[in-house]
Amino acid sequence: MDVKEIRKQFPILDQEVNGHPLVYLDSAATSQKPVSVIEAVNDYYRGYNSNVHRGVHTLGTRATDGYEGAREKVRNFINASSTQEVIFTRGTTTAINTVAASYGRANLGEGDEIVITHMEHHSNIIPWQQLAKETGATLKYVPLQENGTIAIEDVRETVTSQTKIVSIMMVSNVLGTMNPIKEITKIAHENGAVMVVDGAQAAPHMKIDVQDLDCDFFAFSGHKMVGPTGIGVLYGKKKHLNNMEPVEFGGEMIDFVGLQESTWKELPWKFEGGTPIIAGAIGLGAAIDFLEQVGLHNIEEHEHKLAAYALDKMNEVEGMTIFGPSDPGQRAGLVTFNIDDVHPHDVATVLDAEGIAVRAGHHCAQPLMKWLNVSATARASFYLYNTEEDIDKLVAGLVKTKEFFSDVF
Repeated sequence: MDVKEIRKQFPILDQEVNGHPLVYLDSAATSQKPVSVIEAVNDYYRGYNSNVHRGVHTLGTRATDGYEGAREKVRNFINASSTQEVIFTRGTTTAINTVAASYGRANLGEGDEIVITHMEHHSNIIPWQQLAKETGATLKYVPLQENGTIAIEDVRETVTSQTKIVSIMMVSNVLGTMNPIKEITKIAHENGAVMVVDGAQAAPHMKIDVQDLDCDFFAFSGHKMVGPTGIGVLYGKKKHLNNMEPVEFGGEMIDFVGLQESTWKELPWKFEGGTPIIAGAIGLGAAIDFLEQVGLHNIEEHEHKLAAYALDKMNEVEGMTIFGPSDPGQRAGLVTFNIDDVHPHDVATVLDAEGIAVRAGHHCAQPLMKWLNVSATARASFYLYNTEEDIDKLVAGLVKTKEFFSDVF
């Protein structure tokens, strides 16, 4: 994997920020886009912009072929059994909300249980909170180990015969923890529950096989995997999707409309009301082409090496607290940290002055911040275009941050 050659495909990285070469360490929030993705979106708007499915003219046919071709690329990317199981959404948030609003409302009632964890992103907490309020179900949390991992024994104790939905992220956007989704899915199924996977931090970084995982639903976003913003995917097993009602109604998703009653198209289109995100889907297809050309296994191995290198270097900085598993083999390519007596926003501000982009705040994970007993953290996240030199610059910036605030106070 030639990172120098890969970096050449990302024009945004070739710039200075505050007089320093940009070091972009915020890919967990959103990744940068390669030329091929930018050109794919540009080509659609410049060359064959048209609505899909209904038109019989040439531009409409080309747009439909591009849109549905992207669906096939997604199917292959996650190894779904059929394109009918691939629903285009606005992103992970919309995908999870769709499951909660459609499957959840139809299948949960008083006394039923929904099981999640303290590490979940808000988009995998709030929909279930709302569903519990609407249906009378109980929302339960699998406890975390001290290092921010999940013990299978705790999953077995939390999931019961009353559990109807288990929804857990595959990779934590804060701790970097890689959760044992396949084993958790087996426990969910043994208890008659469906398994929903938040794959937003997993799909960009490792090979996903939904059939091997045996999960019932899997959600992810394009913008975190070198694709455009505003496009995402909900995978669902056909047996569930066929029995679920749409949550958005209007054009595109209908079969027949009468004065009092209407019927829906077959899968996957019954869940894609209105003009779809055509350019986004085409861009996502180009992103998948790019990632598969590099190789998901290569990307995962590269990020593990970067995470291990970052942990070694950052642990040398005095007064540094690093959250999540200390074993690089248990975490994905990100490191969340705090510096003693320096607010994370101040850390991020000083780093930005050095041209280094990191994220600071609660990372849409306030329950996890409470569990960690902190108000906020800083996070450096890595991707296929990052290098050990980027991490060296980060560590130098952290040392400079400590020195600056030592002089101030």
